[in-house]
Amino acid sequence: MDILARHRAVPKSQFDAFSEYVAVAEERGIEGYPLYEWTKATIQNPTKKEKYLKSFTLYVEDQEVYAKEIADSLESDLQPLATSGLITRISKYDTNPENNPQPPQRGTDQG
Repeated sequence: MDILARHRAVPKSQFDAFSEYVAVAEERGIEGYPLYEWTKATIQNPTKKEKYLKSFTLYVEDQEVYAKEIADSLESDLQPLATSGLITRISKYDTNPENNPQPPQRGTDQG
């Protein structure tokens, strides 16, 4: 937690993020949320729930997307925890749509 505090980072489980997405979609109308069906099915599946409760996104200064330099520094400081086995792995994602996989099609089960 000291490393996260130093980077002004806060973890959020993917399950919590998915649950929030579903709640907002249901509140505002699911037609505006293309991943609603997939996300809802994912959080209702016990196996996937267990998986996503163990997977975290780090928010830096309340932002899910931040500069590569910040992500690189955070990764560097967390790497010893991964090497020691305290965390399973670290993944960084490029938010540039040209370099990103596309979301699953409606009705497919790829969670």
